[in-house]
Amino acid sequence: MIRVLIVDDSAVVRETLRELLDAEPDIEVVATAADPVVAAKKLESIIPDVITLDIEMPRLDGITFLKALMSQHPLPVVICSSKAEGGSNNALRALELGAVDIIEKPKVGTKIFLEEARTRIADTIRAAAKAKTAITGKPVASLPRMEVKPKLTADAVLERGRRSQAIETTEKLCVVGASTGGTEALREFLEAMPLDCPGIVIVQHMPEKFTAAFAQRLNSLCTITVQEAKTNDPVLRGTALIAPGNRHCLLRRQGARYFVEIKDGPLVSRHRPSVDVLFRSAANYAGKNCIGVIMTGMGDDGARGMEELKSAGAFTIAQDEESSVVFGMPKEAIKRGVIDRILPLDKIPQGVLEAVHTIS
Repeated sequence: MIRVLIVDDSAVVRETLRELLDAEPDIEVVATAADPVVAAKKLESIIPDVITLDIEMPRLDGITFLKALMSQHPLPVVICSSKAEGGSNNALRALELGAVDIIEKPKVGTKIFLEEARTRIADTIRAAAKAKTAITGKPVASLPRMEVKPKLTADAVLERGRRSQAIETTEKLCVVGASTGGTEALREFLEAMPLDCPGIVIVQHMPEKFTAAFAQRLNSLCTITVQEAKTNDPVLRGTALIAPGNRHCLLRRQGARYFVEIKDGPLVSRHRPSVDVLFRSAANYAGKNCIGVIMTGMGDDGARGMEELKSAGAFTIAQDEESSVVFGMPKEAIKRGVIDRILPLDKIPQGVLEAVHTIS
């Protein structure tokens, strides 16, 4: 059972989160707190597996509390933040300080909305419980295997195997999938990329609106251009496009030109955007001109897509267990026997650049 402490100054948010999480058979909300001062008191007698933490709260803000927690008693922390610009930037700062993931504050909506919110939030809590903290570097919890509802595959968004071969092109590109721990992994990966690197398209599991702030942050740190993807954006050398939260991102091709399409659709492999959807589209339209990379994250989103990429002639890379915050997504791809190279995070950039020169 995963024990959760909810820290949020909104009574409505605390109650909504409690209801969503208590509906999961493997998650138990053991306590709630209206601010970090109350939370610190409760931590004297309760040791949760995961803390959900708001940032803007009275008496003590979440960032200050997170710094203290990570220095004194590191635990997996999931930031529960608003979509506002300030909230997005503060949430990204929290990830830099050791928080493992972000969820959007739940709100009242349709039955489908609440069901998707429950799926996303519960999966994020499970991933956080399995994650390594930035301080200890050790897994915090061992999770039981859960029976979950059947997952939709990329078939729900894109037909398999319709490859574009009208005009030959030798232009190379890279597609990347990541989830829990991926924000900092992607920062390290993209900071190492030179201006003449192949065009890059990325799916990072992240809530709506947060991806824009994430792309802006990376663009300020990297030599290459990083931006949130929009429909018809070209995939160019020296540029990385990040799929917007809550929308699927697909690679397309017209003649010798690659571009992206952003579209709605159901959750695929329990995610939107889905790595499987991006990877299938890359298999269909880029094939042997593509390098596929799968990074840290819980679950198996991307494993089927990586198999399709490999079948289409792509070169494939997976992050190794030691450098992954959660060795779920890379592990599932490796188990399928479709990975050409398993590399630590700091070696993946060079692995991609070498692959550009070796694939035909």
